[in-house]
Formats: sequence, structure tokens, C-alpha cells
Amino acid sequence: MLPASMANLSTSLRKFVADSCKIQGRILNEVGNLSSLLFLYLSGNNLVGSIPTTIGNMRNLQRFNLSNNKLTGFIGDHICKLQHLGDIYLGQNQLSGSLPNCLGNITSLRVIHLGSNKLSSNIPPSLGNLHDLVVLDLSSNNMVGSLPPEIGNLRAVTKMDLSMNKFSNRIPREIGGLQNLAHLSLRHNKFQGSIPDSMSSMVGLEFLDLSHNNISGIIPKSLEKLHNLKYFNVSVNKLYGEIPSEGPFKNLSSQFFIHNEALCGSSRFSVPPCPTSSKHRSNRKILLVLFLLLAIAVVFVPTTFVLLWIRHRTGKRAPAQAESLSTVRRERISYNELLQATDGLSESNLIGFGSFGSVYKGILSNGTAIAVKVFNLQVDVAFKSFDTECEVLRSLRHRNLVKVITSCSNLDFKAFVLEYMPNGSLEKYLYSHNYFLDIRQRLSIMLDVACALEYLHHGRTSPVIHCDLKPSNVLLDEDMVAHLSDFGISKLLGEDESDLYTKTLATFGYIAPEYGLDGLVSIKSDVYSYGIMLLETFTRRKPNEFEGNLSLKQWVNYSLPDAVMDVVDANLVIPMGNHLQKELDVMASTMKLALDCCAESPARRTNMKDVVGMLQKIKIQLLAR
Repeated sequence: MLPASMANLSTSLRKFVADSCKIQGRILNEVGNLSSLLFLYLSGNNLVGSIPTTIGNMRNLQRFNLSNNKLTGFIGDHICKLQHLGDIYLGQNQLSGSLPNCLGNITSLRVIHLGSNKLSSNIPPSLGNLHDLVVLDLSSNNMVGSLPPEIGNLRAVTKMDLSMNKFSNRIPREIGGLQNLAHLSLRHNKFQGSIPDSMSSMVGLEFLDLSHNNISGIIPKSLEKLHNLKYFNVSVNKLYGEIPSEGPFKNLSSQFFIHNEALCGSSRFSVPPCPTSSKHRSNRKILLVLFLLLAIAVVFVPTTFVLLWIRHRTGKRAPAQAESLSTVRRERISYNELLQATDGLSESNLIGFGSFGSVYKGILSNGTAIAVKVFNLQVDVAFKSFDTECEVLRSLRHRNLVKVITSCSNLDFKAFVLEYMPNGSLEKYLYSHNYFLDIRQRLSIMLDVACALEYLHHGRTSPVIHCDLKPSNVLLDEDMVAHLSDFGISKLLGEDESDLYTKTLATFGYIAPEYGLDGLVSIKSDVYSYGIMLLETFTRRKPNEFEGNLSLKQWVNYSLPDAVMDVVDANLVIPMGNHLQKELDVMASTMKLALDCCAESPARRTNMKDVVGMLQKIKIQLLAR
């Protein structure tokens, strides 16, 4: 809780930072006494109640971050007294009511983050006065009404996210004046009318999402001029006419155009060809075409019937969009079934994303929950990633690997259907304020991961190197059993190989030295990454958050064996607890094992068989109370 004594802090204090400190209670009115404050950071806590009106007394405030709390009430007009304010971060709270009309009077504003609240007004036209605004995020609220034409005055804005609201009517043509805008998301609203042709003037646009609206008309051919555009999604609207085919449209996937009334164009968009004029066709030509079609049907229909009958008799499966992997029961799930299960790959079903694609939750018609990993085919390496996972997963089966139910592949769509993991990732449990893992749970999870790696490295004739171990790739089922996932950049070693070279780099902070410097990978590269992840799991410190020459490994190493308490997650041990010394001994043993895994020299690193054995002993040590 913020102490009442904060009122006694010096009025000359310039910066107050208490991010992610588990502070509870209300923000005291006394905070307004800090009249010289420039920066106020209280994000990631458990603050409740409303924003005190006394904040208006902090006339010099430049940055204001109360995001990711549980604040309620309105954003009052008192905030408009802060005429030097540059950044407002109030996202991920429960704020309601209207945006203050006077917000447009704070002309120094550069960043407005109000996403994930319960705001329910329209956008005041005065917001167009913010000529220096760079970021506007009002996503995931209940905002209504039309976008004011004054929005076209925000000439400096580079990112605008108005998604997941209830905005309606037309997208104003004035929006085309935002030539510096790189990211625009209007998805999941109630916009009507056509796509403004003026959008072709938004030359800086890289990301444009208009999906899940009621937009009608054609896709303007002039959008072909947007050469920086890499993402363009208009799925689930009422568009018709020809899909442009030049410029950025050469590389767009068909999934971004699904569920429209009557789009037509190139077959690579999975739409019918556009009709052509028949003025110059003679009846003779039409009859000739019909005759040829009839002749083809007479020849090929019986042949096709015979072939299908033979395939049926011999038990061979006819080609289909869904191709099962041999590791699991053979199921056939079509592209349309996947769309139905995920509500057209709706953003509301999005549960994860990465550089190669996105993962959606889905419910099959029989009630089975699934996860659908859809590859972003606009990224060249995604094709290779899909093929790699197919090759690797074809021969894998282990209780601690995510089960692949089937794959679905055609020219414009590639996806895996995976067993759904209801508890999400290890990363979520480590860094979210709403979840907690105790020592025993963390130890069990890392033992599960170690068992999976032992199988990959030593349980097969051809070892598999995962190459991208990190907490976001460790998924948890309903019983909190861990499953290793994402084999998109993994490597399959031949029987006579112990290492190989690759140009594909994994996630910074987890990469073994020889991997990052020379591209040399072996099973010992995985061991190094596992060691880093083991340190992260018990310290709750990310390996890439350290600066200069200090690393997570060095920071822990400096504290062993006598100062374990200084590096472990403060939530894990209670200083006055009955089993404190035993828990500290367990921590020290775990940290020592982790450091053995991430030794600089691959030859000095332990192997996963020994890691499993050591963790089992440590777990027995912990349970023996």
C-alpha cells in the first residue's frame, strides 16, 4: 500500500517509480503534493479506486503510467491541467465513462495508451489538435460513434489502434492524410461504407487491419501503390469485386480475404475468377465449349470413378487438405472446419503469435478444444518452418511434447492442429500478476521439460535439437504438466552427426555461445538454453534484461552459494518460514545444476539424462519434510 507518509516527500522530487511492486490499495490524494514531479510510474501493481483529482496539482508532470492495475471510475477533467504531459499510460484497468473533451488541449501529448478499459464515449473532435501525437491506442473498450474527420489532423501519428470497439458509420476520407501512419487497426468494429480511396495516400502504411466489420464495396485498386504494406486484412466484411493483384497484393495470403460477399480474382486468393464480358462470343463458340466440356466429362468421369473405387478397395486415402502426421490418430479436418472452429480465425480466439505465424483456440463440432497454429506465408521462412515441423514431428511421441492432431495445407494456407493447453505458457505464469507457481510446481515443470529433451537427445536413433527453448514454448495442460512446443527451427541430426551448422538464429538471451557466433548447433546447444531457462524460472528475471557485460548467468553465479536469497524470486521463500533452510538448499542445488548446463564450453555441459536424474533427487529432497 502507498504510505500516507509520501505526503512528506520533498516537493522537489522529480521522479517517482514503483512499477511491479505488488502495491495494493488506493492512490492517495497526497500524491498531488509532489508538485515538481516529472515522472510518475505505478504500473503493474494492484491499485484500486479512482485516479485522485489532486493529480491535477502536478503541473510539471511529463510522463504518467498507471497501466495494468485495477483502477475504476472516470478519467476526469483534472488531467487536462497537466499542460506539459507527453505520455499517458492508463491501459489494462477498468476505467469507464467518456474521454475528456479537454484532452485535445494538452498539445504536448505524444502517446495515449488507454486500451483494455471500459470507456464508452466517442472520440472527441478536439483530439485532432494533438499535432505531435505519435501513438493512439484505444483498443478493447466500448467506444461508439463515428470517427471524427479531425482525426486526419494527426499528421505525426505512426500507430493507431482502435480495434475491439463499437465504432460505426464510414471510415472518414480524411484519414488518408496520415502519411506517417505505419500501423492502423480498425478490426472488430461496426464500420460501414466503402474503403476510402484516399488510403492510397498513406504511403508509410505497413499494417492495415479492417477485418470483422460491415465494410462493403470494392477494394480500391489504388491501394496497389502502398509499397510498404506487408499486412492487409479485410476478412469478414461485405466486400465484392476484384482483389487487386499488383504491388503489396502479390504477397498477401488468401486468409486475409475470407468471408466476404463476392470477391473475385486470382485463384491464389481462393476466390472465383471475375466474370468477363461475353459481347464478342458467338453462339457457335459457346456450343463448341459446351461440346468440349461434354467430351471431357464423358472421358474423365468414368475414369475418375474407377480410380476412386480402386483407392477405396485398397484402403488408400484420397488426397485431402488435411494431412495427418503419423504420430497421432489419423483425423481429417478441412480448411473450412478450421475456420468454423476458430470463428474465421477471429482475433478474439488469438492465444499467441510469433515471427512465423499465429495460434488460435478453436472448438470442433464434436466439442473438442484445439489450438490451430497458422503459418504466416508472407514470411518466406514460414514455408521452411512448416516443412521442418512436419519432418520432425512425424516421428515424435512423448507425454511432454505437444501432440499434433493433424496438419492442414494448401497453396495459400498451412496450419497445424494441436492439442489445446488450457493453462497457457510457463511465461504467462512467471510474469503475470494473476498467477503464481510455488517451488514444487516450478521444479515439476522444469523436470517435465528435461524429460522431453532427454527423449529428443537420447531416446531416438536420430537426435532432435529443438534450437529455441524458452518459457513461451513450454505449455501447460489442465494438470499443470508441461509440454514442449514449437519445432519450427529445430534440427534433425543424422545417425553419424553430432553437430551441424545453421543460419537460423533462436531467441536472444537463450542462445549458446557457439550457436550465436558460428551457427554451430548440437544437443549441447539445447542444454545451454535449458540452463538459462532453469535460472529464469527460479529467479523470475529474463536473460535479456541485463545491460553491459552482466548476464543472468553471471548475476546468479556471483551470489552462490551464500547469497541465494538475493537472486531467487522473492515470492518463493518466506524469510520466517519453517522450511526456509531446506528451500534455500533446494534453490542452491537447482542453481548449481543450471550453471552446469550453461557452461561456456559445450564439452563441460552436463547432458539431459543427468539433468533428469539430478532434478529427481532435488525434488525428493524438497518433498522430504
